[in-house]
Amino acid sequence: MTALTLALLFFGAFAGGFVSGLAGFGTALTALAIWLYALPPSLAVPLVLICSIVAQTSTMHSIWQSIDFRLAAPFLIGGVAGVPLGTLMIAHADPEVFKLSVGMLLLVFPAALYFNPAPIVPKFGGRPADGVVGFAGGILGGLAGLSGPLPILWANLRGWGKDERRGIFQTFNWTILSASLCLQAGSGLIGIDVLKLAVLAFPATLFGAWIGARTYHGLSDKNFRDLVLGLLFLSGVGLVWSSLAAH
Repeated sequence: MTALTLALLFFGAFAGGFVSGLAGFGTALTALAIWLYALPPSLAVPLVLICSIVAQTSTMHSIWQSIDFRLAAPFLIGGVAGVPLGTLMIAHADPEVFKLSVGMLLLVFPAALYFNPAPIVPKFGGRPADGVVGFAGGILGGLAGLSGPLPILWANLRGWGKDERRGIFQTFNWTILSASLCLQAGSGLIGIDVLKLAVLAFPATLFGAWIGARTYHGLSDKNFRDLVLGLLFLSGVGLVWSSLAAH
């Protein structure tokens, strides 16, 4: 491994850990953008799953008391049910069309929510609707590791507070990413090379997550909302750009 590859590995791990500790999601958004300069997708993608789980596990204790499991339960149940279906769809979905579609969604809705700060608070569906959104998020997680966007957008529509949203983001993403990792490991996609890189990345991931978690507690509800919408919008830009660049 060259010095540049090692430096990019550490920088990506720190950046991904920081964003995860700060927002409860977003490791892939930051780390992949850095790691793909030095690592092939076959190594970078499972490495992101592992480091995301490590970062979120390390900060779970700091938000544990604010997690409302009754609120998160429909998302979790729906999400776990959706992951296997998303995994099965990998062989049949056109990845570029998929990335472009999700990317456009993430360009339009976060921008609309940002410029319309009053919560829409949909009255229909209730907890069953939360479960449907979780199921769709599980499908996207199993298909492309994009478990977060739909539940995050839905939580903003609901108008929940900072701690409620963060509790849902983190518990949902941790659960879906863990299920996805188990499926990949069971399919033989987690090789010894990935595990070696993960061991090297752990210290930077944990340090970044620790700093991010400390920063999170200093954010106001509005600051947190704007941060989340901004990260979703940047994710949409990245997905659309990578999809169009492939043609």
